[in-house]
Amino acid sequence: MRASLLQISVDEGESVDSRRQRVAAMVRDQAGADLVVLPELWTTGAFAYELFGSEAEPLEGPTHELMAKAASDAGVWLHAGSIPERDPDGPLYNTSLVFSPSGDLAAAYRKIHRFGFDKGEAVLMGAGRELVTVRLPDTTIGVATCYDLRFPELFRGLVGAGAETLVVPAGWPERRRAHWTLLAQARAVENQAFVLACGTAGTHAGVPQAGHSIVVDPWGEVLAQAGAGEEVLTVEFDPAKVGTTREQFPALKDRMLGLDPPRR
Repeated sequence: MRASLLQISVDEGESVDSRRQRVAAMVRDQAGADLVVLPELWTTGAFAYELFGSEAEPLEGPTHELMAKAASDAGVWLHAGSIPERDPDGPLYNTSLVFSPSGDLAAAYRKIHRFGFDKGEAVLMGAGRELVTVRLPDTTIGVATCYDLRFPELFRGLVGAGAETLVVPAGWPERRRAHWTLLAQARAVENQAFVLACGTAGTHAGVPQAGHSIVVDPWGEVLAQAGAGEEVLTVEFDPAKVGTTREQFPALKDRMLGLDPPRR
């Protein structure tokens, strides 16, 4: 299976509309990949809180339209990162969109864990409530977003729902880059799954981004990692390795907590 992670540079000098068009062209260039992944809130920047309200869009808004067409043109599964979604009946959400190769919306995931503590996303956006998995021809992906990476119980839930490949778009800051790599590897090892974590480059509202998108296998080995700038990180991996790993080292079968009833 071939995956391309598009580590987009998000800078204030480029308009949101221009960035949408540019990223759509980048997605079309990935024809031949099985899965393409974009970062979190790449239209605005994850730390550009003042833009969330003005640039929020409905689920089937301009980003949906352009990304659906790009996925169809390239013939790829596209995790289109996330957008600031405006729900007509509620608050804003940090919502990820997944498109099939025909351009249909296969899934939408509203980020459950909002970053910011008492400011930013944590107070400007609502929290999602539902875990989301999507069945692709060769693997089942589990969808999470950025700060979710710090909450292992979410990933256990995704694995329980059948996830074999964990896809994590993010707008992770440079000052905590060491955590980014460590947590991506931890989520892969403890869940015996592939992790595809796609970050942004550039600076969001004065916050330098970590970049360093990463692909990790079920043993925690780093298959590929990007640098700090805008980059397309392409990697080939064998989804069957998840099943093999779980057979050879069946640690997931020994779980005791969070099961009803316990296994023994």
